[in-house]
Amino acid sequence: MINLLKKVKIASACTTGVLFATLASTQVMAHDPAADRIRMLEERLQAIQVELERVKSESSKAAQKVNVIEQTTSQTVQKIDTTVKKVDAIEKSNTAIQQSINPLKERVGMDVTEKQRKLFFRGGFAHMMERRDGSSIRSDVAPVGAQERSGENGWYAGAGLDWGLTRDLFGLMPKTTLFAELMFEYKEFGTAQGNALANNPTILAGGALNPRGVTVSQFSLSASPKIKFFEGSKIRPWIIPMGLAIHVVSPTTESITYLAPGVHFGAGVDWNFYKDFFIGIDGRYNVTAGKMDGVRIDGMTAGGYIGVGF
Repeated sequence: MINLLKKVKIASACTTGVLFATLASTQVMAHDPAADRIRMLEERLQAIQVELERVKSESSKAAQKVNVIEQTTSQTVQKIDTTVKKVDAIEKSNTAIQQSINPLKERVGMDVTEKQRKLFFRGGFAHMMERRDGSSIRSDVAPVGAQERSGENGWYAGAGLDWGLTRDLFGLMPKTTLFAELMFEYKEFGTAQGNALANNPTILAGGALNPRGVTVSQFSLSASPKIKFFEGSKIRPWIIPMGLAIHVVSPTTESITYLAPGVHFGAGVDWNFYKDFFIGIDGRYNVTAGKMDGVRIDGMTAGGYIGVGF
């Protein structure tokens, strides 16, 4: 009986040991997955912390960039404000200058679009106040032959240049332009029968009456002030109060003189019909100091002209 009890105790003890061993192994097996999960959670938390740190770092950099952009924008806005203020000041200054110039323009008649240099070409009717005497036409020294004088009327052709000097006649008259005119013209008064010296052969040598025709002409070069009125208008009258003219006569006088100075006067009107092109009419009068070696070359011209400004 005693042995049986011992055996029962031993068996019970063995069973209890096996049970405890089984429970212990079960608890160990049960604790291992929890540890793994905890470890995984810790690793995930660490990864999240790293990611948060990275996001914080990037956010800080982005914030710095935003601050830089804001500073740059602020500086740019300040520069723009400064520039706008400068532009406003310049515009105000320009307005003030323009306002001060406008009365001056009105006073002097400024028109910057009108050209102050003009080239023109002339032509028309010519008349001399007295028929020409010349060495080959009529001679008081050798009054032999046809002795025919030329006619008084003829034609002329020429050209000239206007050069603007002032738009207000040196402050005396607004909208009144003073030009310097340089002009030349050729005048012809036909042909006439000459005296004995113009006979072929000469009558003085016993030849028959066979007079040669002689062309009577004159070349004039003048330099004059020209005053034009109504600056800026399409139609502008003008006058030449007095100018200098040098005349070359052909044929020469009996004393073989061919140059004669004189005074030049003129008046006319321009019409600006298209852009820088204009047409006009004029009359000129030339006066010399009496007769030059028996020849008086005073005369006048009347005709038209066409020109272009440049």
